[in-house]
Amino acid sequence: MTHRIALASCDRLLPVGDEGDLPLIAALQARGAQVQVHSWSDPHVDWAAFDATVIRSTWDYPSLHREFLAWLRRVPRTFNPAEVVADNIDKLYLAELTRAGLPVVPTVFIEPASTGSPTELPTVGEYVIKPSVGGGSMGVGRYNAGIPADQERGLQHVRELGQRGITALLQPYQSAVDRDGETALIFIDGEFSHAVRKAAMLPEGASAASAASAASTASDSELYRPEKIEPITPSAIELDVARRFVDHFNHGRVEPLLYARIDLLPAAAGPLLVEAELSEPSLFLDHCPQAAGRLAASITRRLS
Repeated sequence: MTHRIALASCDRLLPVGDEGDLPLIAALQARGAQVQVHSWSDPHVDWAAFDATVIRSTWDYPSLHREFLAWLRRVPRTFNPAEVVADNIDKLYLAELTRAGLPVVPTVFIEPASTGSPTELPTVGEYVIKPSVGGGSMGVGRYNAGIPADQERGLQHVRELGQRGITALLQPYQSAVDRDGETALIFIDGEFSHAVRKAAMLPEGASAASAASAASTASDSELYRPEKIEPITPSAIELDVARRFVDHFNHGRVEPLLYARIDLLPAAAGPLLVEAELSEPSLFLDHCPQAAGRLAASITRRLS
């Protein structure tokens, strides 16, 4: 049986989608599947004509959040499931993970309705402000509480996000990332596949950027900030922490999520989750020769 599979991307990456997914296309085709790449926002695509839609590089959704959620409701079958993706694209899920006792970067949520009230920023150390709906490190700013001009920029960042109806996330900056980087662990069908290390995305001095620039979304300029990536073997504690999150997401499910990317930051007490990517993450398939085959096998198995 020939499976028809759509890879969902965005207008700005057509016709091939993200280059990192080319190994997946080849691996699916090697298994006899027919693969097409389409923009999720293309009104002419008949998504029901496909056996499944694999959500890949739909990276313009932060500025089209409502439209993207409506699209998810229209697509008959998505990987990961639509309800999982809908919850995951808003980082408010970090609150639920914290309540579950999992190690998450401490986060304060500043709702848009509250931005007219005085915003309490940290008085010591560095901190990060980011939108609850966003990706590719776009709209993220790093600030230093000891620099008055930075404090004003941080306040302006929160105000601008609030004016756009976006919840602001306030987190302490995990300075060890400047030395050790961020670790992304990729799981396929609930099993660890591979990992990469990303260099710090907000180097010292990033706070000098204007609040307007920090608050911008992918639709304003780029889809994501360039990343410096290298494949690594994660430490035992990183792997253990990541498994705890994956087990949490898969608990009670009939079958595990097709893919999950767990992004961890180094901290004194152990790795902390900065983001759990269950929706449209880069899976860095081009950094692990076996990964695309594993993912393609899992997709076709689910459709057989």
